[in-house]
Amino acid sequence: MDAYAYPSLVFVHLLLFVLWLGADVGVFVLGQHFRKRDRYTLEQRLALLKLLVEVDMVPRTAWALMVPVSLSVVAMGGFWAVPSWLLIVAWAIGALWIWLVWDAHLHDQTPRAARDRRIEFGLKIGLAAFYLWLGGASLIQQEPITDTWLASKALLFGVIFGAAIMIDVAFKPVGPLLARLLKEGSSDEIEIPLLRTMNRTRLWVWTVYLLLLATAYIGQVKPF
Repeated sequence: MDAYAYPSLVFVHLLLFVLWLGADVGVFVLGQHFRKRDRYTLEQRLALLKLLVEVDMVPRTAWALMVPVSLSVVAMGGFWAVPSWLLIVAWAIGALWIWLVWDAHLHDQTPRAARDRRIEFGLKIGLAAFYLWLGGASLIQQEPITDTWLASKALLFGVIFGAAIMIDVAFKPVGPLLARLLKEGSSDEIEIPLLRTMNRTRLWVWTVYLLLLATAYIGQVKPF
């Protein structure tokens, strides 16, 4: 059974990557169609938006699981002697993160959901700082991670967190604009700033996609 433990964990890690990137591309495509006022009625666009929100739960869940799973792969593969307490904390953070994501989803548009998202935002900032430190310190000092390729992945993962945080920041004005769209209907006064905001957010989305591909390439090819 032990002989299958590590490759099975690597498989889960790869599966999470596929779900994260693949489902997020689906979210992106649905968002692109939501923008097309000339092709769809408002009712159709809102249906696309509801589907987008549901599909978006897949990459959000995969991202949360990626933190403990990736550290577990590193530890089990012997790439870094990850302290036991850090693995426990990582799995606790992953569980908390998933709970926050799903609790906010199930109680959307409530003060409870707003609280969950504030906590999640703080969690992302903390994790971004951790991975940036881990990757940066390891590249400079060759510890605690000695392999350059793995240290580079850790650093890029921190940058991914930073770009994802910027997605949240750039996307924040969308909420009030969508509320007005639901209440008042479609108009240039609402749709133009909504489109402008979504366009700004897309830049950070593409950044995350490119960074994910870069981390996957480094992990597979180990060029350093």
